[in-house]
Amino acid sequence: MRSMSSDQVREAFLRFFEGHGHQRLPSSSLVPRADPTLLFTNAGMVQFKDVFLGADKRPYSRATTSQKCVRAGGKHNDLDAVGRTARHHTFFEMLGNFSFGDYFKADAIRFAWDFLYGELGLPKERMWFTVFENDDEALELWKQTAQVGEDRVLRLGEKDNFWAMGDTGPCGPCSEIHFDRGPEFACGPDCGLGKCDCDRWLEIWNLVFMQFERDAAGTLTPLPRPSIDTGMGLERIASLLQGKTNNWETDLMWPLLQQVEALSKVAYQPGEAGFPHRVIADHARACTFLIADGVLPGNEGRGYVLRRILRRAIRFGRQIGLNQPFMGPMADAVVERMHGAYPELNDKIDFVKRVLELEEERFSATLSTGMVLLDEEISAVLLSSAAELAAGRLDPLLAGAADLRNNPTKPER
Repeated sequence: MRSMSSDQVREAFLRFFEGHGHQRLPSSSLVPRADPTLLFTNAGMVQFKDVFLGADKRPYSRATTSQKCVRAGGKHNDLDAVGRTARHHTFFEMLGNFSFGDYFKADAIRFAWDFLYGELGLPKERMWFTVFENDDEALELWKQTAQVGEDRVLRLGEKDNFWAMGDTGPCGPCSEIHFDRGPEFACGPDCGLGKCDCDRWLEIWNLVFMQFERDAAGTLTPLPRPSIDTGMGLERIASLLQGKTNNWETDLMWPLLQQVEALSKVAYQPGEAGFPHRVIADHARACTFLIADGVLPGNEGRGYVLRRILRRAIRFGRQIGLNQPFMGPMADAVVERMHGAYPELNDKIDFVKRVLELEEERFSATLSTGMVLLDEEISAVLLSSAAELAAGRLDPLLAGAADLRNNPTKPER
């Protein structure tokens, strides 16, 4: 495998598809334009939704992007998994190539194989493939293109190999490319692709064969022209090319973990001890990019999700001694790392930091008020209990509690 920085991977991907007739386009906003069905842009195809539906015409039939995405609400929600796995994030970049009625399955599979095996040099023996359970064509194409046996191409059901942007909209069967990190990453004796969701089998690229539009009743209507939508997580492919066992140690995330270390004076450690660091690093990226794209903390919709992400970061910051506002300096670290690919961050960093500062102050006041009320309530209960005890009226209650503790299945009288 080639050793590459994440910036080099991003550029290599976009240049590869430009060389195959694709129009390179910038990432769209994290706030989908005129689309009430989505909270956030959660995939590269979102900016092309109307093109897939035939409602928008473009002067090109092929495109390639590195799209900023957030999955923290709605159908695609990775919030609770962040920091617990090697690969999940709320904010991430999705590398994608798209065909609008131009090429279809055969070329999509060939392009993916040529890039991963030919350009990046991923070892053939460690790549596995999945297809939708009744997609015989995709299965045969993988066998021919990658020169692998049928045992390396698995048929999976709708849950794994039928992709939809949301509950409604463009959708279709898909084929995923997985990288086997090795048996040392297995979750147990029954570990296997399609059987578990552990870190051994790393999904690196999803090729969606966009054929249908799903309506609110679940009805699938064929699209005017079958198209291609693919998505590969930049963080995941970078971890492989940089020889890392997880996304957190790549050059995209490591500088942010170092910033958490510097602010908290608590060294990062893999495993449970580093969980707060990972959450803060991830959430700092999401908050910075969301605010830069115009989302403000609030009590509903996108604003509520942003507020939840931000306050989650603050809570975990408290666990490692970050009792003063710290998300502003974290945003500085995000911009320092990402402004090369997203130069617009430079113009918005002051606004982003001001929003973060105000929200941190508001949340800190809420926490302080809550702690005062809790202390008052605890004091009142203790005083009441002391009075009851002094009056000799607490003994039967204590005896009943001890009896229940010793006989937990005994019904209450």
